[in-house]
Parts: sequence; structure tokens; C-alpha cells
Amino acid sequence: MSSTTPAVQDQLAPRSICFGCGPMNDKGLHIKSHWEGELFVAHWTPRPEHQAFTGILNGGILGALLDCHSNWCAATTLMKQGKLAELPATVTSEFHVKLKRPTPSGQELLIVARPVEVRDNVVTVEADVRAGDKVTATCRGVFVAVQPGHPAYHRWE
Repeated sequence: MSSTTPAVQDQLAPRSICFGCGPMNDKGLHIKSHWEGELFVAHWTPRPEHQAFTGILNGGILGALLDCHSNWCAATTLMKQGKLAELPATVTSEFHVKLKRPTPSGQELLIVARPVEVRDNVVTVEADVRAGDKVTATCRGVFVAVQPGHPAYHRWE
């Protein structure tokens, strides 16, 4: 299942090489995220090379999915709330992942994020990964918009 509008990654950072979300990374995860009301969602299907063992997704891949998707939630939240013309360059300050149960690798997953606090250029996001009706992993992260001079400042270009 996917939205009819282009993913925020394709709209706002079509040349990004990020492993998790970069459209230009041939070996990346290619997360495609959209706002659906108050929730930021992505549907993603693992490939066989993403397994930790037969039929189960690697925990590091789960972390990358949650980190990138949450970071995009934060950046687009700042953009919307600040009525900004350009996407702010955000980076992960911290994130904590809880692996609640094995995540199957043979089905589409739903990644859902929501901003829970916005202060100046800092957004706290909570997110989870769902396989069917089960939450398999959760995340709480803090994401910060960086200024010129930071190595990630031009990350979306």
C-alpha cells in the first residue's frame, strides 16, 4: 500500500544518498514517508538480505528504519510549523529503540511516527514498526536542526 502523492524524500531530497532514506542510494532501504493526518507513515517491505536469520528482520535495519523515518518526521514538522520554504537539515541527537518481538521479514511493515514535543529547532518523535496488528519495535528520538557550518547542513542536496 502506498500514497498517491510522492514521498517527502522524493519531493524534498531527490539526490540524497542516505542509506535509510536516500533515493540516490542504490543499495539503501529507500524509505518512502508521507503525512496521513497527524501521523507520519511509511510502508516498507524487507528484502532477503535484511534478515538476521531465516524469516526475521535484522535489528540494525529496524534501527535505521526508525531513525530515518523519525528524522524526516522531525524535519517536516519544523518545516510545517515554521512555514519554511526549505526543509531544515535535521540530525539525530539521540534515539532509543526497543525491540519488542521478532519482526518478520517476509511481509510489508508499517512505520508510524508522531512528533510529541517541538521546542525551537528540536523535535522529539515517537515511532513504531508494525507487522500486521503487532508492534515489533518502538523508538523515541530527539532530532535537531543544524546551522551552516555543520557537516550535515547540506544533507538534502
